[in-house]
Amino acid sequence: MRGSLPVSGPQYNIYGGHTCCVEIRCGDRLFIIDAGSGIAPLGAHLVNAAFGKQKNMQIDLLLSHLHLDHVIGLPFFLPSLGKENTIRIHVGNLNGADGHEALDRLFSPPLFPVRLDELPARFEHVGFNAGDTLTFNDGLTVATCPLFHPGGASAYRFDFGGRRVCYVSDVEHGPSWPPADLTAFIADADLVIFDAMYAANEYPQCKGWGHSTCEAGLALCKAGHAKAMAAFHLHPRHDDAHLEAYDAHLRTIHPGSFVARDGLTVSFPAITNGKHS
Repeated sequence: MRGSLPVSGPQYNIYGGHTCCVEIRCGDRLFIIDAGSGIAPLGAHLVNAAFGKQKNMQIDLLLSHLHLDHVIGLPFFLPSLGKENTIRIHVGNLNGADGHEALDRLFSPPLFPVRLDELPARFEHVGFNAGDTLTFNDGLTVATCPLFHPGGASAYRFDFGGRRVCYVSDVEHGPSWPPADLTAFIADADLVIFDAMYAANEYPQCKGWGHSTCEAGLALCKAGHAKAMAAFHLHPRHDDAHLEAYDAHLRTIHPGSFVARDGLTVSFPAITNGKHS
């Protein structure tokens, strides 16, 4: 739930300090968005849950983009040490190219001791253009949308069981905010996970850096009639006291909204014919 840099210390005990990683479950189907430092504890959880039950893991990892805070945990993802596992890395901000070459530059000597391809798991690299709809072998689809961010980034939308969850990070709001394409993309969502890196009074000094505010996220959710927002990609200097105030503000202005925290689980029962199931 952090942006830019992992943090630790007693002032971060409530909300946590890992950089971006979100687990999405559509029924039993697993997707992972981004591979910040938070993917390390997720990997341990997945391996422990599968121990003695699952011989191989097929994992689709959807990267918003390739900035360091979104990929830095990738070599420490425990399923990468299982030779029977396959990890498919999807990237949509490189004009259709995949992320293999870029990740090889990062994860190779002298910057890192091993390449991803030298780890036991099989890595597969998939490129697409943000705005495409991704279709997977089991028939599930995930919609995407381009975001305004240095080098570009991709938003993801999951529609399953009559529910809609959107991941919108990293993005900077502009003068014509919210844009029509992104408003339509998140329309009627049950939850929008949104880049709220800066407080409103911090943003003027950070224009052009590719990030946004709680207020911009709330404006997007209002325009798109989204039911709730999770403030995400939070600044590493925003400690628990700061985020508690954020959280109270969100819950007052847009009931159901909240500040994300490490390890938080949000579940939506499926809706069938207007009824929960």
